[in-house]
Amino acid sequence: MMPDDSYDIIVVGAGPAGSTAAMYAARRGHSVLLVDKKKDIGTPLQCGGFLPHYETLRELVPNAELPFTLEEIPASCIHTTTSYQRFISPDGYSKGFNVRADAIDRRRFDKYLARQAAKAGAHLLVGTNVTEVRGTELMMDGAFGDAIVRGKVIIGADGPNSVVAKAANMPRSADPMGTGTAFEYEVSGVDVDREAVEMYFGKDYVPGGYAWIISQGEDTANIGVGIREAMFGEGMCARDYLDRFMHKHPIASKRLEGASVLSIVAGLVPVGGAPKMTATSDTVIAGDAAGHIIATNGGGISTAMVGGKIAGETAADSLEGRCSLIEYDKRWREQMGLEIRTAVYARRLMDKLMLSDRLMSAAIRVISPEHMKAIQCGQLPDPVKKSLLKLNIGLE
Repeated sequence: MMPDDSYDIIVVGAGPAGSTAAMYAARRGHSVLLVDKKKDIGTPLQCGGFLPHYETLRELVPNAELPFTLEEIPASCIHTTTSYQRFISPDGYSKGFNVRADAIDRRRFDKYLARQAAKAGAHLLVGTNVTEVRGTELMMDGAFGDAIVRGKVIIGADGPNSVVAKAANMPRSADPMGTGTAFEYEVSGVDVDREAVEMYFGKDYVPGGYAWIISQGEDTANIGVGIREAMFGEGMCARDYLDRFMHKHPIASKRLEGASVLSIVAGLVPVGGAPKMTATSDTVIAGDAAGHIIATNGGGISTAMVGGKIAGETAADSLEGRCSLIEYDKRWREQMGLEIRTAVYARRLMDKLMLSDRLMSAAIRVISPEHMKAIQCGQLPDPVKKSLLKLNIGLE
């Protein structure tokens, strides 16, 4: 159905950040429009779905106020639950740590979050593309026709190439190493470890990144690669690296033999950190648009939802005269800014390390499981720095 001419708050993008922002703003009684270019929320997928349990998320961002929608994920949105994360070095040595997490069905999960926003009172408009942003006026076209809609506050949760962020002069980092490509297959007919998430390293298969195998239960799994285009070999693309991993990796290819590809998932992952500013007097950005990603693992569902919650609440507060909208920038950085910055720093150190299979294999042998988990959470304890220095890889 067509939108009204104006709203208190317009949220662009109905992913985890946008739906969460719309829900929290609507719960405060404000008129909210949640618009998404997809005709079917959650489809097509642009990234996988690996979500640590609530207790682990508390460790990941200890200062953050987590949305209640992360406390208990509906069973219908969960493919399977894992209890272990395993690192496989280039020379085949493996080490891991215990961590409980869900492999979630992103199609269902994104729809669930959008339903929560609609239930709270947000007006949901799908199949609609925002073609231009002029201040707080949005030009849109799509399944329900053309429209010009005005808001008092705009929340941009429209991904790495955010139209809202660009219009508000809040672009993400231009560093070519700050943007990754995630390319993934959903496969069937495989016999993989259902209790563990596996991460593989090696410059011949994922230079400067990693590959993963995540069970979805029964004989299905997600396999994928996270890699930066700046690291591609001549004539190679992300799909080429995934195919090489799937068919030629000495360990993974045996586990994936006979696999049938059911679907392809691809998307950009902003691992370069947040822009200097994520708020103006009338616009804020959240989720991938704001670099709300833990750069050491590429995970961003939970941090996007935290950013969305803060965006929705701050938008409501500003309309009620409790604070300026620019307060949003300070609020989200207080809750998870340290973890995001530290993860970017750790990622840059690991970028150097992963250029050498010998050093990467040595690092996985030296670093303890406890510290592996810390790195995955975007932390860089002093003992880890010292261990890396002992490898004589010239890290600062």
